[in-house]
Amino acid sequence: MSGRPRPIHLLAGSPHGRSRGADPVLVAALAETGRPRPSVAYIGAASDDDRDFLRFVTTYLQRAGAGEVRLAALASARANLAEARAVIERSDLVFVSGGDVEAGMAHLERHELIPLLRTLHGAGTPFVGLSAGSIMLARCWVRWSDPDDDATAAIFPCLGIAPILCDCHAESDDWEELRALLELTREGIGYGIPAGGALRVAAGGAVAALGKAAYCLERRAGRIERVADLTPA
Repeated sequence: MSGRPRPIHLLAGSPHGRSRGADPVLVAALAETGRPRPSVAYIGAASDDDRDFLRFVTTYLQRAGAGEVRLAALASARANLAEARAVIERSDLVFVSGGDVEAGMAHLERHELIPLLRTLHGAGTPFVGLSAGSIMLARCWVRWSDPDDDATAAIFPCLGIAPILCDCHAESDDWEELRALLELTREGIGYGIPAGGALRVAAGGAVAALGKAAYCLERRAGRIERVADLTPA
């Protein structure tokens, strides 16, 4: 790798799936490796290493130009941590897949893999997130100890590899969880990545929308307001 952090690609995914052709966002992300058929470490902790989803994403990645896609298994009580670490360390790109953000982060914390992932990013390994995986790559997320009581909402840290706050494909509820996150953090901009859209986050933190305009929410004077969308260049 280059020895310097590479841009991070955060994909929202789509309930209806993507086209049968190569996804241009993934093509660009894979090109960051500088290799013709880069190997990919697949982190599926957020979906308990679901094998059906692994097969679906493997096809999706290889259609865009990936070579071997290897599961870094973390969810099972019988998971071989040394083997998972080796998969992650030896791959050209790390792909953090979708599912449940809190569950995915719990697996990474339990196996003490967060420092390794941050080190690899700093050394130049490209990272891609999908749905919950995109949120895991960002700064933090929100959970409720009682889903029926907003007063129980609290934030918890994520990987922080992408130094932003974001949510994915939550247009239907007007980004309710992202709004709660901004209220709790009491700061800045939150990005809503719509279904089928993506963000590219540069090493210095600059954010660009890919494919579709991203929603931008900002906390102003104690209120969460939608501001101008981030549109693709």
